[in-house]
Amino acid sequence: MQDLKVTLIQSALFWEDIEANLAMFDARIDALQTPGDLIILPEMFSTGFSMRPQKLAESMNGRAVTWIRQKATSREVAITGSIMIREDGSYYNRLIWAEPGGGLATYDKKHLFRYAGEHKVYSPGNRLLTVSLKGWKIRPFICYDLRFPLWTRNFDNAYDLAIFVANWPERRSAHWRCLLVARAIENQAYVIGVNRIGDDGNGYYHSGDSAVIDPAGKTVFTMSHAPCSKTVPLSASAVTAYRSGFPAWQDADRDLANLP
Repeated sequence: MQDLKVTLIQSALFWEDIEANLAMFDARIDALQTPGDLIILPEMFSTGFSMRPQKLAESMNGRAVTWIRQKATSREVAITGSIMIREDGSYYNRLIWAEPGGGLATYDKKHLFRYAGEHKVYSPGNRLLTVSLKGWKIRPFICYDLRFPLWTRNFDNAYDLAIFVANWPERRSAHWRCLLVARAIENQAYVIGVNRIGDDGNGYYHSGDSAVIDPAGKTVFTMSHAPCSKTVPLSASAVTAYRSGFPAWQDADRDLANLP
């Protein structure tokens, strides 16, 4: 496992305007002199967190998927973020993992945000995704998944880095900040959260607070409430040293499915 450089892009989003968002992120990525190995965009980066997939969702051959694949190839960097996808008569809040060579991997959001009615519009995923980059095992999640530690549990060090892309409103920003740290501590892995900023089409304000947390729960880097692009180095030795020096992962409860 080699050291990894990850670029977080925190931004406001144009409400339900795919072309405007893609043009904005196109410019933001082109402005990066050294994007590192991976670029992370927010949840539903092409539309904002909308409940209108009937109007806005696309197929896996659609505009946003084509854009992220082409951008990953042209910049020779992995790029990830979630978008609305229409497939087999259902709609998904789907994270796309685009690799520099043109390959794609996907993760469908498991926990749909009931408070906003997401569960009435989108179908949940039921499969975890683990991808490899420079020897790192990386597991991406989407927003509300952050609240559910069983789904994100890192049994037997199945991952070294967890990513949460989000449209997490400012009114619950304290939860966001605390839960990112908690997921890092309990899973002895790096955790990165990339959230949007600004008002959405429903009038909810998002404060960003994107962050990188190390396996011991220390905040390596955090963003304020403004647009920001930041490349942060992640230490491979920090992961292995912490796990070997404090091997709590060996005592994890693996039989949780049978709890009363």
